[in-house]
Amino acid sequence: MTTRVAIDCMGGDHGPSVTVPAAIRFLAEHPAAHLVLVGQEDVLRPLLGAEAKNPRLRVVHATEVVDMDESPALALRNKKNSSMRVAINLVKAGEADACVSAGNTGALMAMSRFVLKMLPGIDRPAICTSLPTAKGHTHMLDLGANVDCEPEHLLQFGIMGAMLVEALEHKERPTVGLLNIGEEEIKGNEMVKAAADLLRASGLNFVGNVEGDGIYQGEADVIVCDGFVGNVALKTSEGLAQMLGSALKSEFKRNWLTRLTALIAISVLSRVKERFDHRRYNGAILLGLKGVSVKSHGSADVLAYGYAIARAYDAAENRALERISARMAQLTAKLTVASAVAEEGS
Repeated sequence: MTTRVAIDCMGGDHGPSVTVPAAIRFLAEHPAAHLVLVGQEDVLRPLLGAEAKNPRLRVVHATEVVDMDESPALALRNKKNSSMRVAINLVKAGEADACVSAGNTGALMAMSRFVLKMLPGIDRPAICTSLPTAKGHTHMLDLGANVDCEPEHLLQFGIMGAMLVEALEHKERPTVGLLNIGEEEIKGNEMVKAAADLLRASGLNFVGNVEGDGIYQGEADVIVCDGFVGNVALKTSEGLAQMLGSALKSEFKRNWLTRLTALIAISVLSRVKERFDHRRYNGAILLGLKGVSVKSHGSADVLAYGYAIARAYDAAENRALERISARMAQLTAKLTVASAVAEEGS
């Protein structure tokens, strides 16, 4: 079965100057993939060159663009022919299996939820992305879609994250951890403690609470938290990484001896930089929808945007949504049986 990804080519800080070259590179590296480029056709086609005749590439015209600072509600109501909305509509219509946008996050969330609707058993979509760890990487959600959550929402996030890892990495029973202020079961607020109880009874491979430092130690394949905590943790990590990078550059430029040391260590520094390059982890999936919708960083360059396309392609290719739906159906059936037994006992 052919997997097709629709790309909002007009979104993001750089628009077609990044999205089109990234799409061309992705097609060259994935000979079975098909892409649908959505945007202003008179802008896109000159950038395609000879690739305009590629049978695995299609251009769909959209007259409008959602601005990065535009109100999500206004964009949803007034920008029905925007490149973002048209790309999402293609997923809804079955003409694409996934969509990618570097545009306005709020607008993408609002449009995706409105057009694609929620999977059965899922109350809210969650933003999930991959983060580097000492052991490889972990998947963390939610990263900002839901500031206030109930315990049931964190259970749903755990199920979605685990099924995503199973699909993308073909890993049976990935470990799931709950982000908390301590590893002990008594730690955390009432909502987190209630969520931990639900996760323990869910049948997931729940390893318990994970503290902040455990994220990057790789203590779990999936880290679950509410969107407020997740976004703060993510932005704090990004700020720390930027500060350390700037500090290293400053120290290596201090004098001729430190410059010489930098030359000697350049191969090691290059490998470390590549290993933790944030561009390689670009592309956050909006999990819980009846369709794959991926958010790229607005400032992504060609390399980073290519990883976002790959993330959307892999999620669709490996049928991640079907796994989530199946697991939620199992859990719903289990809860129904338990409720019936409880009623009979009473």
